[in-house]
Amino acid sequence: MSTGPNRILDDFAKLMTDAAGAAQGVRKELETAFHAQAERWLNNMDLVKREEFDVVREMALKAREENDALQKRIEALEAQLSTQPK
Repeated sequence: MSTGPNRILDDFAKLMTDAAGAAQGVRKELETAFHAQAERWLNNMDLVKREEFDVVREMALKAREENDALQKRIEALEAQLSTQPK
C-alpha cells in the first residue's frame, strides 16, 4: 500500500480518470440529445430526403420525355389530317 505523496498522486490520477470518463459520458449524452433534436427540427421543416428527391426527379424527366414524344405524335397526326382531302 502506498503512502504519502505517491498515494495522493495515485488518488488524484484515479479521480482525473473517473472525471474524464464522466465527461465523456456527458459528451456522448449531449451529442445524442442534440442529434435527436436536430432530426425533430428537420422533420418539422417538411424536407425530403435525397433518395426521395432523386426518385421524383427521375419520374419528372420520364414524364417530360413521354410528353415530348406524344407532342410529336400529335403534330404528325395533325399534319396527316391537314393533307387529306376533304
